[in-house]
Amino acid sequence: MNMQLLEIGLETEQLSACQISLLLGVFTSDNRIDRFLKTACKMLDAQYGFLAFHNEPYIWYSSSDCFKAFHAKKEANLLSFFDGQSVLTQQHQNYAAFSEHVQDLGVPHQRIMAFDLKINETESIGQFLLFDDQLKSFDDQNLEFVQEFAASLIQSIELGLEHAQLKEMYEQQSALNISKTKFFQIIAHDLRAPFHGLIGFCEVLAQERDTLDDTNIQSIADYLLDTSQSTYNLLESLLNWAMAAGGRFVYHPINFNLKQSSKIVFDVLNTLAIKKNIQLIDLVPDDLKVYADINMVTSVLQNLVSNALKFTYVDGSGTVTIRAEKSEYTVNIYIQDTGLGMSQSQIDALFQPRLTASFKGTAGEKGMGLGLVLCQRFVDLNQGKISVQSKEGEGTTFKVSLPLALNEHQALSVENIKHVVLE
Repeated sequence: MNMQLLEIGLETEQLSACQISLLLGVFTSDNRIDRFLKTACKMLDAQYGFLAFHNEPYIWYSSSDCFKAFHAKKEANLLSFFDGQSVLTQQHQNYAAFSEHVQDLGVPHQRIMAFDLKINETESIGQFLLFDDQLKSFDDQNLEFVQEFAASLIQSIELGLEHAQLKEMYEQQSALNISKTKFFQIIAHDLRAPFHGLIGFCEVLAQERDTLDDTNIQSIADYLLDTSQSTYNLLESLLNWAMAAGGRFVYHPINFNLKQSSKIVFDVLNTLAIKKNIQLIDLVPDDLKVYADINMVTSVLQNLVSNALKFTYVDGSGTVTIRAEKSEYTVNIYIQDTGLGMSQSQIDALFQPRLTASFKGTAGEKGMGLGLVLCQRFVDLNQGKISVQSKEGEGTTFKVSLPLALNEHQALSVENIKHVVLE
């Protein structure tokens, strides 16, 4: 045989890409591929057998004394010779061309028979071939039994794939449930602390008002305001996160000028920037259009700019810049600050729904770490991508890529309104 046969194991390093073959135990003592080919060969008195599954890197070779593999060739294209039939024998109109084609692929033979592993009338998962150097024709007496045997193999594969899929879904759901449980345990714990403080200072005001001077009252009022605001922000983020996770947000994509969103964000947050002695700069071009949900995009920009202001130095040197540029199919938005920056471990934890992932800002601001989780969900929902580059002490740059508007039409059609469930 003019082909390089490979030992199963070290020489088949791409075995992980062979989903169906692994399902059939190709690398185990329960090798159903080898057993299938040997049985089929015995039924039709053939010496050698091949089995190939579509989109797998190896073809499996079996004979009476060995089971090995060889690399699949893209030019093989065996399926085209069947013309919709399940079996290709010497009586098939394409037999001569098929036999010559297989010879050219490096498989010499005197006789050959091929079977298409069809899962329905139009789809197949692969083919298997039986061949040898005998001059006599195959005895078709057991052909029907081989076809039934192949049908049982297909059924076993379908059941195995369904089982594997269900197992993967179960494991994913179990991991998700564990993650949610831990997440809400953290939420419950982190909500108790601010409420203890709120209740305690409210008791002081209610029971010891006459003993407090104006300075004490102002300090308590400032604490109550800051704590209640941060607690409200947490609850609002939790509500948005829960709505996003439950598919309650409606996705309304339109073509709009990105400047509309950046101007809203600039107008809302510039007062905070001035208060922190930070220069907020909007460099988004006036005529740059994206195809996205304007409310979600505005929410993402506001969250990212708010975070940038939170972690930028307040000594007068700090800047936060919003800019955007067009590429071939996307609009890339950058929110860049000259702030604290982050370590790699902090970057890795950014988009995880963990309340402990938040850090105090340059003016002692508190955050609950849910905003970036929502940003990522909103960006994903708009068929975009979000990424971050940062270096400790040198600042951070968030990049958001959104689909470029391909026409001037800005009206929202019924077809563009989608209710999308976020997993």
